[in-house]
Amino acid sequence: MVRKALLKNSQASSTDGMRSMSFQDTPARSIRKACSQKCFRERLTVMRGGRLVADPLRMQAMSNRCSDVQKALCFQGEPVDESSVKKMILTFEKRSYKNQELRIKFPDTPGRFMETELDLNDIIQEMHVIATMPDLYHLLVELNAVHSLLGLLSHENTDILSFKDVVDLLQELTDIDTLHESEEGAEVLIDSLLEGQVVALLVQNMERLDEQVKEEADGVYNTLAIIENMAEFRPGLCTEAAQQGLMQWLLKRIKAKIPFDANKLYCSEILAILLQNNDSTRELLGELDGIDVLLQQLSVFKRHNPATAEEQEMMENLFDALCSCLMLAANRDRFLRGEGLQLMNLMLREKKMSRTSALKVLDHGMIGPEGSDDCHKFVDILGLRTIFPLFMKTPKKMRKAGTVDKEHEEHVCSIIASCLRNLKAQQRTRLLSKFTENDCEKVDRLMELHFKYLEAVQLADKRIEGEKHDMVKRGEILDDVMEDEFYLRRLDAGLFVLQLLCYIMVEISNSGISQLQQRVHQILNLRGGSVKVVRHIMREYAENIGDGKSEEFKESEQKRIMDLLENF
Repeated sequence: MVRKALLKNSQASSTDGMRSMSFQDTPARSIRKACSQKCFRERLTVMRGGRLVADPLRMQAMSNRCSDVQKALCFQGEPVDESSVKKMILTFEKRSYKNQELRIKFPDTPGRFMETELDLNDIIQEMHVIATMPDLYHLLVELNAVHSLLGLLSHENTDILSFKDVVDLLQELTDIDTLHESEEGAEVLIDSLLEGQVVALLVQNMERLDEQVKEEADGVYNTLAIIENMAEFRPGLCTEAAQQGLMQWLLKRIKAKIPFDANKLYCSEILAILLQNNDSTRELLGELDGIDVLLQQLSVFKRHNPATAEEQEMMENLFDALCSCLMLAANRDRFLRGEGLQLMNLMLREKKMSRTSALKVLDHGMIGPEGSDDCHKFVDILGLRTIFPLFMKTPKKMRKAGTVDKEHEEHVCSIIASCLRNLKAQQRTRLLSKFTENDCEKVDRLMELHFKYLEAVQLADKRIEGEKHDMVKRGEILDDVMEDEFYLRRLDAGLFVLQLLCYIMVEISNSGISQLQQRVHQILNLRGGSVKVVRHIMREYAENIGDGKSEEFKESEQKRIMDLLENF
């Protein structure tokens, strides 16, 4: 069974659980956004009211100097326009050049270039005002300021004031809300940054920073914010960013044996973003032994719950990254060799917070024909003893953890359906025998779930038909886009789980075990069900099946399902 098969074109199951499929506001992300806005307001106040800087030495230095541009902007009330921004950028270029010249001329005498260092810092601070006018970003590119800023990023000394201020300025310039204020200006800026290999430079700088020093740890955090901003604005750059060393650095940082902190949480979030809907980055992670890194980090939560909400968020990010990686067939082999199945099975048994996500990982690893090896191994490690108790009843702890019954039941049914599709010989026999245990109690549960979701879907269909009727009355056209939207709503209402349940019913009825087929039909008759309804649901499923890659697979799978229906 292939989850994506249920959707037309790029549709996906509504309960796929992949938070990394969208840039949603996680708690950590919301906090970062609020802090960024607070800092930004403080900077504006500083620029208009006299520069309040944390470092006393810098406060003294800045109180003794106020550039011509600063006077014009801060004290004479001159409006910030294109002309004043040009002056600011040209001043920055001059000071940057002078600082570089003196550093080359007097490399061993800091006192000779410290004055230019402070001057350069002043103008970089003033340039923060440009972040309020994204429509003027083109001036940064046309006047070569972006190239100069990137040049300061590659400076050999990370202790200089300008290095930290450049990272801070870039973070503000690429703030996602600001970028969306002027799409044209944002495109020009992002193009120029990418042309200057900004990600490679940022990664090189993070390699040099010592996170034991608070200021440098903050530098890493702000650098990650720049990358996140650009990736959110232009998701297509994720492949290029990963190949420029970002993927390797993230994996190295995540597995570093240092206490959990905000930077590790941020790394897990960026990693999940890089992997979303991107086979290139998934393949790169696999080649860098990233599957093993993820499994090692997640193994901590096998017997222990996360200590804080932030650590729980990191755990979920890593699970999401693992699920995304398993969409690539080659990574399923790495997952199997790395004993990922055994780890997920143990998590299900330990009943900790990781159990819900472990179930989701198993679903992703076993789905489709590529999951055949994982399905067989799952039976070999006695996974059926773990999954069927979860099928018989949704654990209360999962409800407390915020997992709705539908999400839990979807993953469990999908795993069982994948096993029925992929298992052969002895392993398949062991699976089918589970349905005959205790007077076919699992068939009874199967039918109970069938009628539960059938009712939910019928209610959704009734609402949708009412909406369609109203649309026709208004003279609106029901095009393919609207039909796809209605289909997605039906999936969200429980159609996907219902299709899985019907598939399981059809599979066990064709198993050659008459006891199972008789029990299915007996309960259908007792509850007023219909074989025709089951066949209709499965035909609709077959019509929408497909893995998005192979038309041949789609046709063979459709034929297999129709053959099963013939004997149902």
